Amino acid sequence: MTRLPFEQFPALGAIAMCRHVFTQRIPGIDVSHDKAEVLKRLDAAHREIRRAIGVSDWPLLTAEQIHGNKITVVDTSPDKDQYFAGCDGFITNQTGLAVGIHVADCCAVYIIDPKTPAIALVHSGRKGTELGVVTNAITQMIEHFGSNPAELIVQLSPCIRPPHYEVDFAAEIVRQCRELGVTEIHDSGISTACHVDLYYSYRVEKGKTGRMLALLALV
Repeated sequence: MTRLPFEQFPALGAIAMCRHVFTQRIPGIDVSHDKAEVLKRLDAAHREIRRAIGVSDWPLLTAEQIHGNKITVVDTSPDKDQYFAGCDGFITNQTGLAVGIHVADCCAVYIIDPKTPAIALVHSGRKGTELGVVTNAITQMIEHFGSNPAELIVQLSPCIRPPHYEVDFAAEIVRQCRELGVTEIHDSGISTACHVDLYYSYRVEKGKTGRMLALLALV
């Protein structure tokens, strides 16, 4: 049986109350198109991966991702997939739904509060990091759900890093999390630009590339 192209992070896999995935490059799909067309072409493979981790029947919430710092608060459970314009991530305390973002060099930041419980999933590239999008997500988890930063678990996905990019925004994300009092931070340490056999890289492939789906859900 052919292995499905996705990975899971040990730190998140150890948390029984959440499910997560980070998809990899999907073989055999032409992704030299604009983002909307690329996501259509990748949809079937991404649905198969969602099925493999047991969330295929759950509503999937996705964000427009405008490289800003707006976070959508999800405090009710929708009954179907929804797309949210003008935001770069989600926080939620709802079970039975999945939140997702698409990346191709930017970082997917997974945030879990196992005590409340609550989760956040954030799209953070250079601009979003400069605007404090992850800081905003954690701050809103504190305000809306009473999360304690000292109890949060943060995971950074593969993303572009020096020397293939002039700014180490992954390191800045870690710094911002620590500044808020987060102590358990896990970074994959992988640069998408160094591993285009496994990941899509917007910079290396000059904008004509696919997207990895980052997905997070509370059980």
